[in-house]
Amino acid sequence: MTIKNLLRAACLGLAVTATAASQGGAQSLTIMQGEASTALAVPMNRAVVVEADNPFAELSIANPGIADISTLSDRTIYVLGKAPGRTTLTLLGPDGRLITNVEVQVTPDLAEFKERLRQILPGEGIEVRTANDGIVLSGVVSSIEKLDRALDLANRYAPDRVSNLMVVGGTQQVMLKVRFAEVQRTVLKNLSTSLNLVNAGDFSIGTGSANLAGNITNPATFSPDGLAQGQLGVVGEIGGVGVAVLLEALETKDLVRTLAEPNLVALSGQEASFLAGGEIPVPVDNGDNGVTVEFKPFGVQLNFIPRVLDGRRINLELNAAVSSPDAQIGVTSGAITVVGFNRRETETTVEMLDGQSFAISGLLQDDFTDTVNQVPWLGDLPILGALFRSTNYRRSQSELVVIVTPHLVTPTRGEALALPTDRVRPPTEAELFLFGQTARPAGAPRSGAAAEVAKQDFTGSYGYVME
Repeated sequence: MTIKNLLRAACLGLAVTATAASQGGAQSLTIMQGEASTALAVPMNRAVVVEADNPFAELSIANPGIADISTLSDRTIYVLGKAPGRTTLTLLGPDGRLITNVEVQVTPDLAEFKERLRQILPGEGIEVRTANDGIVLSGVVSSIEKLDRALDLANRYAPDRVSNLMVVGGTQQVMLKVRFAEVQRTVLKNLSTSLNLVNAGDFSIGTGSANLAGNITNPATFSPDGLAQGQLGVVGEIGGVGVAVLLEALETKDLVRTLAEPNLVALSGQEASFLAGGEIPVPVDNGDNGVTVEFKPFGVQLNFIPRVLDGRRINLELNAAVSSPDAQIGVTSGAITVVGFNRRETETTVEMLDGQSFAISGLLQDDFTDTVNQVPWLGDLPILGALFRSTNYRRSQSELVVIVTPHLVTPTRGEALALPTDRVRPPTEAELFLFGQTARPAGAPRSGAAAEVAKQDFTGSYGYVME
């Protein structure tokens, strides 16, 4: 044997010795004539040394892409795992006959994966197993965030071959409280003047928004008819000419308050939806010169997906809207009228702790309009010009805010639940006609948890317990 072959053999011997030491020694493989031996497990990118009880003359591997083999002696086999999978190792005797077939299973290296898992997620009860050529994770983790980290790490070692049997412990149900608060204020002021002159039907002159001269047939009997609220009419006669002056001054103030508080409970990672309202038919062109009817929902709508993260942090992906039909912004075409909608909607993703509140959206709108209608030149005269012009003033203000508050909740005992309807029952005929009672308390329990819930007003929360 040359020096080069001696060096090569020495290096191979050192590699085999180191591999055997890392695996706790060589595995023993009992070769039985004509029968299959026990399956051989080899970690990926690791090697094992197998010792046979009986000598063999030749061996081969069915799929060299899964495992690589080499002989160290007539009783020792060096097996290197290359890729996850199963293949067959065939051993032949000195006479060329088949001794046995050995099933070789190459699995991901779980030792390194388990070590990395303990370093990244200490204290988590995650169990790691192999299944075929993949990894199976099971156990209980403290949060969905740590579950995702474990899955990401496992995919590094077995891409697309990870089975997740883990469950998340702790409270994983979220109650979301959304508050829509909107205030609309409108101020409208109108000041206009109408001047009309008529001479017994020979001529009539009128300025302003009201044409009173057309209703005058006799100046002596001239009088404005049907004065509306905020109108003042003055009638007189000067030299046979009837004079009528109409002064209109009106101020209107509107205040609208809108408040909606939808509450909805969902499991972490699952989508929940809520609608309190109805559906309105809307005509739609079907493309064949015809009209079909579609129903459009309106009211208070809420869709959200909660995700409970590490600790008590909650990630919320939500869409909330409040809508109502408004005939003033509708469109009329022929005999068909399409109703418009007022809609306030917000869609966002936020993250906060249990019980914290977030103003996710807001709006402050201020509209101002001035309109002046006047007779040219005459309306510009000082003082007297007011008789030849009308002025409209309009200002609209709107304030809107949307606040969300998530809570971690758990179910409660059924006997501790109370509904708003449990506190009211229809009155008897005597109670209604003799005492004028439209409703009476429905005899709620006087002690226990149900009695405490029954004492609440109609704005309470029902069906869960907030931590």
